Amino acid sequence: MDKASDILTSGEVRNRKSTNVVPPHSISNSRALWTLISGLPSPVSLAWTIATVTINGLLCLFALDLVYRAPLMYPSQELSFARVGYVSEHSAKLLLREPDSRQLPIFVSYRSAPEAAGSAVDESWKSVGRFYWLSNETDFTHALTIDGLQPSSRYQFAMSNKQSGYFTTAPSPGTTVLGRDKLTFLTSSCIMPRYPYNPLSHPLSIPGFKHLSKWLPSLTASFMLFLGDFIYIDVPRRMGYDPETYRREYRQVYSSPDWPSVSESLPWLHVIDDHEIANDWDGNTTDPYPAAADPWNLYHNSVNPPPVHPNSSYFSFTHGPASFFLLDTRRYRTPSLHLPADSPEKSMLGPTQLSALLSYLSRPEPQGSKWKFIISSIPFTRNWRFGSSDSWAGYLHERQQILEAMWSTPPGTGVVILSGDRHEFAATAFPPPEGSRWPVSATVHEFSTSPLSQFYLPARTYEEREGEGEVCVKYLPDGNSKFGAVEVMGGKGEQGAVRFRLFVDGEEVWDYVLTTGPAVVGGMKGRDALWG
Repeated sequence: MDKASDILTSGEVRNRKSTNVVPPHSISNSRALWTLISGLPSPVSLAWTIATVTINGLLCLFALDLVYRAPLMYPSQELSFARVGYVSEHSAKLLLREPDSRQLPIFVSYRSAPEAAGSAVDESWKSVGRFYWLSNETDFTHALTIDGLQPSSRYQFAMSNKQSGYFTTAPSPGTTVLGRDKLTFLTSSCIMPRYPYNPLSHPLSIPGFKHLSKWLPSLTASFMLFLGDFIYIDVPRRMGYDPETYRREYRQVYSSPDWPSVSESLPWLHVIDDHEIANDWDGNTTDPYPAAADPWNLYHNSVNPPPVHPNSSYFSFTHGPASFFLLDTRRYRTPSLHLPADSPEKSMLGPTQLSALLSYLSRPEPQGSKWKFIISSIPFTRNWRFGSSDSWAGYLHERQQILEAMWSTPPGTGVVILSGDRHEFAATAFPPPEGSRWPVSATVHEFSTSPLSQFYLPARTYEEREGEGEVCVKYLPDGNSKFGAVEVMGGKGEQGAVRFRLFVDGEEVWDYVLTTGPAVVGGMKGRDALWG
């Protein structure tokens, strides 16, 4: 009995010992995995050491390729191009760049587009002018304006250096282009060449442009509102603080093999944001702002809509059934961390720009125009909880002033905010406080859309909180390429309608329709009763 017990006990011990023995192949696999993860040589395997050295070498080469190949090998000094900027009822702004002196002088002409020509349309070419000299002082660029055009008409322009393109003039205020029942325009922000990184792609390729170009023929957009971060001067590495470094970044975007597909018939209008200057910029016009403003003025400001005040960098215009106010949220702001977010002494816009915006919001629109669009490079909502001090969440006192002015717009006028910056998408509603003097129909909506071609945040940073009065309508953070198409419906009805369509990585994923409150004068409850 004792011997049997002893045998059983020793067997149990042997079994227990055998279950704790780690097989040799498991040890080998774990060491190999550690070698690959850590990048350290393997003490037991030359093959795994060679593998990890090879992998680390490739990663270093990829990093060097991403950081230095484009700046060193593609400065784009030879860039020759032309693009369309702001187009009004009677004029169009063009930007040209031509560094080759053999092309001078450059002759510019225009005519009514042949495909739109009829018996009463003059197809003959008309001269805009000639330019005898372009120099490095303007990075070989020149902005020009074609005047004397007819509303809602399609034109072709041509230059003697073989640059050409098309544009369609804006309709009269309150109307739409002949043959269309709506105004369509696009919105997005944030582009960086070669992201996501692919070692086999062209160093200046912009994948988001490919997604955008696929939809342009069917959208028939009148213009693109690009809401900042057209360049990333400090990503992945800042190469300098001089004007030429900034200029090179602009030239590289315009030299992208993907740029022509999104610009041949699409005017681009711009606002500036931080990465055109420096991350989270709040230094007004101190260095490096002068160097950053040099190419911004040459390539974008020069062909933007007319500034509200001379030499300012905020703009306003009307296009058919909608009007627009393009904010500058960088040049005039109080530094974001010096004062509390709700301090009345803190300003995002500065007193002059703020006064201009409040006047714009209170101004009645022309008959047939029922929408005001406020264009902000940074989100108006405070529902984004990461880096909020850089957005309007860091300027709450001034933001409240603007919100109240938006709720107080003339009856029958809707207000929409368009923003970017966050590399995510969110639609947010700002209803007036319950029991306040404003009707529910005065609710303001914001559509924040980005990036057009950049990374998206894997962490979720947008959160609606009870009691703050900001309602999440939709939150779609994923996707390396996002843009919105805004459709403003025409017509002479009492109410206006806007449809927002969201495109992510080349696919339409969401849409939303807004209507204005009724264009009647009376009590707030009466206006809400008619709202539908």
